[in-house]
Order: sequence, then C-alpha cells, then structure tokens
Amino acid sequence: MKTTLEDLKKRRSIRAFKSEQITDAELDQILEVGTFAPSGANMQSAVIVVAQEPLLIRQLEELNARVLKNPQAHPFFGAPTVLSILVDITKATPVEDGALVIGNLLHAAAALGIGSCWIHRAKEVFASPEGQALLRTWGLGEQYIGVGHCILGYPADPDYPPQAAPRKAGYIIKV
Repeated sequence: MKTTLEDLKKRRSIRAFKSEQITDAELDQILEVGTFAPSGANMQSAVIVVAQEPLLIRQLEELNARVLKNPQAHPFFGAPTVLSILVDITKATPVEDGALVIGNLLHAAAALGIGSCWIHRAKEVFASPEGQALLRTWGLGEQYIGVGHCILGYPADPDYPPQAAPRKAGYIIKV
C-alpha cells in the first residue's frame, strides 16, 4: 500500500522524451491498468487506441496543433507512444469514464518509471472530418468522442521524476 501511495504522489507530467520506444511489456502493463479504471454502472464506455507508428502520431499531432491554432506546435513533445482515449457517448458517464482511464494510465506509467502527460483537445480532434475518418478506420462509430491523449515514453530528464510544486493553501476543506 505504501508503494502505491508514493507512486501516486510522485507522478508528474513529462514533456521531453527520449526517442527510444517503450517495451511491449511496459505498454501492456499500462494498458491493462487502464482497463481497470472505474466506470459508471460498469459500462466500460472507453476505448484506448494505441499509436506507435510515427506517421499516425504525426497526423494526430498535426490535428491537435490545428485545434491549438498553431500548426508549428508539437503538442506530443516527441513521445513515441500516443494513447487516444475515446468514449461511447451513449453510455451513462462517458467523459468521467474516459478521465478515470487516463488517470489510471498516467499512474501506471509513473509506477513503471515511464514518462506520461495528458494532452487535451482530443474531443476537437475526433470531431473533425479527419478525426471522424480515423474513427471509421478503427471500426468505431460516430457515437465515440475523444476525451484525451496520454503520451508515453522514457523521460529525457535524467532526474526523473521532477520535484512536485508545493500544494496550494486551502486545497482541502474539512466540514
């Protein structure tokens, strides 16, 4: 239990990665933990799409940068693995379910020493015509929306994990 609590506290968003791909064993462990995230009424509305092929990652990154209105941006920070978390909006609590999946993925990665970061704008990416085409390619219907991307890779910083910023005053209110 103590290790779990320490792992949860040490997780940080990483925005600089080595080009080396994470191992299949590491990826499989992270993905498995993602599938055990809580979901409303156990509907398991989320789907995790794994991208490790550089051209697909570049396409997703370009779509994400377009949403940023900055085509020169690199919002995936060179991560060699991108997980796109999509949810079925016909289920009871899809956005919450997807957020919990991403949380589990981030924490599983940290426990293995893998860098990760939640990247926003997946909703807009997969609402675009190009994003809709990707959903069709992956066999997913129009009822799927993006919740976020979880980027993964080995941290470039040899001092991983970085120190946490101080927690804000008033974070907890006991009544």
